[in-house]
Amino acid sequence: MIALSLAEIAAVVGGQTHDIPDPSVQVTGPVVRDSREVVPGTLFAAFVGERVDGHDFAQAVVQAGAVALLASRPVGLPAIVVDDVTKALGALARHVVAKAGATLVALTGSAGKTSTKDLIAQVLNSKAPTIWPEGNLNNEIGLPLTALRVAHDTRYLVLEMGARYIGDIRYLTSLTPPKIGLVLNVGTAHIGEFGGREQIAQAKGEIIEGLPEDGSAILNADDPLVRAMAPRTKAKVVLFGESAEADVRAENVRLTDSGQPAFRLRTPSGASDVTMRLYGEHHVSNALAAAAVAHELGMSADEIALALSEAGSLSRWRMEVTERPDGVTIVNDAYNANPESMRAALRALAAMGQGRRTWAVLGKMAELGDEALAEHDAVGRLAVRLNVSKLVAVGGTEASWLQLGAYNEGSWGEESVHVSDAQAAVDLLRSELRPGDVVLVKASRSVGLESVAQALTETGAEGEVAAR
Repeated sequence: MIALSLAEIAAVVGGQTHDIPDPSVQVTGPVVRDSREVVPGTLFAAFVGERVDGHDFAQAVVQAGAVALLASRPVGLPAIVVDDVTKALGALARHVVAKAGATLVALTGSAGKTSTKDLIAQVLNSKAPTIWPEGNLNNEIGLPLTALRVAHDTRYLVLEMGARYIGDIRYLTSLTPPKIGLVLNVGTAHIGEFGGREQIAQAKGEIIEGLPEDGSAILNADDPLVRAMAPRTKAKVVLFGESAEADVRAENVRLTDSGQPAFRLRTPSGASDVTMRLYGEHHVSNALAAAAVAHELGMSADEIALALSEAGSLSRWRMEVTERPDGVTIVNDAYNANPESMRAALRALAAMGQGRRTWAVLGKMAELGDEALAEHDAVGRLAVRLNVSKLVAVGGTEASWLQLGAYNEGSWGEESVHVSDAQAAVDLLRSELRPGDVVLVKASRSVGLESVAQALTETGAEGEVAAR
């Protein structure tokens, strides 16, 4: 973080200093909420959770080098005490970002946010110092913690913004006002909370409403609900996609034999060829979104294409491909799942598995509300239509819907099976996998199917897998 004294921080967040002998002492390290991340110069944000109270770690973090705590009560050690630590963290982020002067890029969407964020970060970082979140720190706590990492030499700050309710993204943009706002898509993730895709579109579009007139709204030309957001901003609108009307588009899209997308990137400043290291055709749209951002920030088509071709996956358990010594390929995409990302992952599996046996180990997609049965059924049917060799549905009711969809599509039990938990899936696969097979593992985060991918990756391991 940009160095600030404890007195300055207290003034910014409206807090009171307690047990601080010298308020001129500066915070020179990061702002963290995990005591294991404390280094000398840190400001430790003490949150009270359901199971853990950050205030209980006061002595440990100070001994580890924290200058002070940002806390909601005195702890007998150096602390800035505020009424609400979350709001104080946001106020501090707003102040630091304004002081740093970096160009802010913010993105949202129902699917692909984290993968696209990683692509944008790598493309921009090839040009100038760039800060971006690790994983998907996209809420009222994670976003400020990322923003507070900016330094005086930071040129670009890339932020991912998530939402469960209308107004969430508007609040996040008030903390870190973007110069460039990007909307990837409007799908069915969190449809149970929002009530419909139109409400989701209303929430996602908040990211472009506050853009300055000299800013840029990057919108998906291939998604009607996203494209319809254009009137909600005074900023320049830039369209990306495979549509002929897109300003930044892909031509001659294809997949390599290994399932990696290749295409001709066309921007207003020229065209260049891209062959990605990532897996799955769905990354083409993500790459085009990143290219549109980079173009607006002055990068040439050749520079963008080179950076996209060199970019890898920065976040764990997102189409993470491991080739086992025995020739089995494990695709760990178990970080999260919604209907759109499930379909994309299954198509990627089909492309990777040409001439090989393919396995889709799938679990529950959460937060779908009344759409849950239909969406799980549709994913099971799609697995059969794509000629996936075997669907392994893992878990309870939702998994049974996946298996039922496959059965009703015509698998008649030959191409699908329902197992109770992760350990049962591992036992089945260990007994039946053979060299050359490709295994996709995917479900919502709460299911914990990454344990299946990890167990299968560790060939010969016989340890038990925690059933979820």
